[in-house]
Amino acid sequence: MQALEYWKAVTSDHAGFLDGLLRLLDDSGVRYCLIGGQAVNAYAEPVVSLDLDIAVAIADLVRTQLLLEEHFAVTSFPHSLNVSAPGSDLRVQIQTDPRYGTFVERAERRTVLGLVLPVASIEDVLQGKSWAALDPGRRPSKRQKDLADIARLIESRPDLRSRVPPELLARLI
Repeated sequence: MQALEYWKAVTSDHAGFLDGLLRLLDDSGVRYCLIGGQAVNAYAEPVVSLDLDIAVAIADLVRTQLLLEEHFAVTSFPHSLNVSAPGSDLRVQIQTDPRYGTFVERAERRTVLGLVLPVASIEDVLQGKSWAALDPGRRPSKRQKDLADIARLIESRPDLRSRVPPELLARLI
């Protein structure tokens, strides 16, 4: 089984939600990139997840929200839009925190679980994971996953260790 088929099987994406979402973003000219765990998968050994985290260029956020609401279920939260579709367990989160908007400018196309997609630079992915791991409002289990993702990134690129905040490095030892 190919990586993409496996990911779609794990997410029970019987509705073609992933394909439809990506096609909609690409066809509409939305500038976006992957962040989060799937972006880490572009730079380190992949880990399968039900989540797909996306950053959108700040100028495209309002248009993207309206576009997604026409085709999918969208729930707004203070720093994200959660996008879902019946018939799929895939959990898509569009980051609306403006800090992530500039990641799109530095993104490059990389292979993630069998798909070639725009992915935030490894430095930006590390920065986003650091923000998430330091966010006291995040669930402890999510912060632990963020730490694991940071460890995966610096294992694949040891030169990035100096970019990790000292309070996170201490938790990685």
